[in-house]
Formats: sequence, C-alpha cells, structure tokens
Amino acid sequence: MARNYNYDMYDYGTSPRKLQPEYTPNMPRKSKKVSQQKPQNNENKKKQNVKNKKAKKQIKNKKQRRLVTYIVIGFSILFAISYRNSKIDEQFSDIQKLKADVVTIEKENEQLLVNIENGSNLNSLEQSAKELLGMQKLTSKQSVYVSLPKVDYIEEN
Repeated sequence: MARNYNYDMYDYGTSPRKLQPEYTPNMPRKSKKVSQQKPQNNENKKKQNVKNKKAKKQIKNKKQRRLVTYIVIGFSILFAISYRNSKIDEQFSDIQKLKADVVTIEKENEQLLVNIENGSNLNSLEQSAKELLGMQKLTSKQSVYVSLPKVDYIEEN
C-alpha cells in the first residue's frame, strides 16, 4: 500500500527566499543636449581645455616625482641594509681571524712552558752549560776551602 503524497502543497521553509537589493545603482542618464555654439564659448572652452591639460600635466608630474622619490628612498634603504650586512660580515671575519691567532699563540705558550719545564732540571742545565758555554766540573785541585771562625758578629743590646 503505497501512499501518494503531494509535496507541492506544503511549504516546509527550507528553501531560501529571494531578497530584494537594498539599493538600486544609479545609472547615468544620457541626455541629448542641443548645443549652440557661440564664438565666445569656444574661446572659453579652449582656455579651459588648456588649463585642464596643464593641471593634468602638473598632477602627472607630481605623481611621477612622488614615485621617483619613493624609488630613491627604497634604494637608499636597501643600500643601507646591504652596507650594514657587509660591515657585519667583515667584522665577523676579523673576529674569526683573531680567534685563530689566539689559538696559535696559546699553543706557542704551552710549547714554551713545556720547554721551560724540560730545561729546568739539573741534567739539562749541566749539559747546556758544557755545550754552549764550555764549562766543566771542578776538579779537586780547583777547589779552595775557606775556614771561618765560629764567633758571631751580632751584638745584643
């Protein structure tokens, strides 16, 4: 038993209503003007056209000057940024060079400290004295003994 419903009779409210626009655009009306050309009006129109052309040129020149100044300002800002970055890179490379110099100087200092420690023992001193200065050890004939009295020369008050 199939039921046959007629859905066209009912409005369930699911379809949107068409809205009317809130405004109507104003379309310019073209009106036909009957122009009567007078010689005086032609001269006035020519003067106005010349003035309008001059004004348009001035506006155009002003816009061009403004554009050129913006471009110059933009390039100067970019130049300043690139100059600053180049200076930063230059200083960074100088710092890296100085750090490398510090490392080499520290290595030299450590090597000199090791040389001083090695050179301060008696055997190396004796050997350098024999080789460099031509010194020799004392023999029994070269030694002279001095006897000193055991009296103190300090007076007490």
